[in-house]
Amino acid sequence: MKQLSKTQSVIFLLGGLFMVIGAGASLFLWAWAPYVYALGAVCFTSMQMLQQYEGTNFTIRRLRRMMLISDVLFLLAALLMFANLGNFLHLSQVDYIQYVYNKWVIVLLIAAILQLYSSHRIGNELEKEGTVS
Repeated sequence: MKQLSKTQSVIFLLGGLFMVIGAGASLFLWAWAPYVYALGAVCFTSMQMLQQYEGTNFTIRRLRRMMLISDVLFLLAALLMFANLGNFLHLSQVDYIQYVYNKWVIVLLIAAILQLYSSHRIGNELEKEGTVS
């Protein structure tokens, strides 16, 4: 796996921290929470997309694709957090509650599970290859 520079690593970690702060603050219904989460999601996912795998191991490539899917889901969760602030999609109240209201939590949970699984497995596969000491 391509390693991030120090600056990129700091952006990556701050993005993850902002995602946690934004998701946690949204539980208290603070209006600034989606903005903090979205900033963190953009920083986190962009830095993670910069980490590329140049090897030929099929398992790592598959896990890397899973990780990229979770990145897209993190960004979708940010969009749904903004949609949760109000019905700016102009849906009927029933459709809004059925399809949008608080669905960001489910998307975030799926993304976090995919991220956790793929990052753990990638670490194990890289150890098997002998590229990580």
